Amino acid sequence: MDITLIKGDGIGEEIAASVINITDALNADINWDIQTAGMDVIESEGSPLPMRVLESVRRNKIALKTPVTTPIGKGFRSVNVQLRKELDLYANLRPCYNLPSVKTRFDNVDIVVVRENTEDLYAGIERQVDENTAESIKIITRKASERISKFAFDYAVKNNRKEVCVVTKANICKLSDGLFLNSAREISNKYPNIRFREILVDNCCMQLVQNPNQFDVLLLPNLYGDIVSDLCAGLVGGLGIAQGANIGEDYAVFEPVHGSAPDIAGKDIANPTAILLSEAEMFNYIGNIQAGNQLKDAVLKTLRDGIKTADLGGNYSCSKFTKEIIARL
Repeated sequence: MDITLIKGDGIGEEIAASVINITDALNADINWDIQTAGMDVIESEGSPLPMRVLESVRRNKIALKTPVTTPIGKGFRSVNVQLRKELDLYANLRPCYNLPSVKTRFDNVDIVVVRENTEDLYAGIERQVDENTAESIKIITRKASERISKFAFDYAVKNNRKEVCVVTKANICKLSDGLFLNSAREISNKYPNIRFREILVDNCCMQLVQNPNQFDVLLLPNLYGDIVSDLCAGLVGGLGIAQGANIGEDYAVFEPVHGSAPDIAGKDIANPTAILLSEAEMFNYIGNIQAGNQLKDAVLKTLRDGIKTADLGGNYSCSKFTKEIIARL
């Protein structure tokens, strides 16, 4: 099967090598269509996301992506946001659960964040009104709100989840967040076997750091989803182990949540755990459940045996950590 592998910048090359070596060891019959993106290709191609990358994903339908640097306050727009917009990847899926030998404040955390991925303030519709005023436009539509709500409930049913909790600030943003909330309420009526719950985003954040075990599936608009999903990653060990997926009707892009970490690029100390768990989710998505389970089990067993990269308190390099996972496949 042909799958696009997007190599970003920073540590992208190192963790992509981990993916390739482990996939070869799995004998998963994957042919990687390797594409490069990010800051490293701007000079040669004039864009951090060349058209060839989009064409590859459209051709193969599925992609696995390493991180791409997004400049803060200047420069080009996020490659991630552009990918989601161009391919209509409307659902961002962020499973957050405890991993073996990763010390955290809470045990038995198992939360799935479902985030609307195409609109809201995160879409970056802005203008400079005058030299002293900038304006951002928050757009929430019924269509996008209903389809992400349906995605969350369908996910809950398929994965034996018990509850979907919608997170908004509808007490203040009565029209925009109110539309998202009402859409979720209407969709929930079609799923009588899944509990439905509502919470305000500020209260949700407080509850997450006090008692995260109460939550199952969280359903959020784009901006809140970005913030809360990182909070949930912090509950289970940080962004270095956080997996993610961006899913649409026709295409799906799987990726680690962490950044490109240019400060450690080329030092062979990057942690490939997040992209490997993302790849395991990718295998499940395409129906290769055996490969998905094999890969995830090998990663968890490696961690359980106390083998960890430096960011998790261990002393294994990226390449040695990869070899240990291969040994446990």
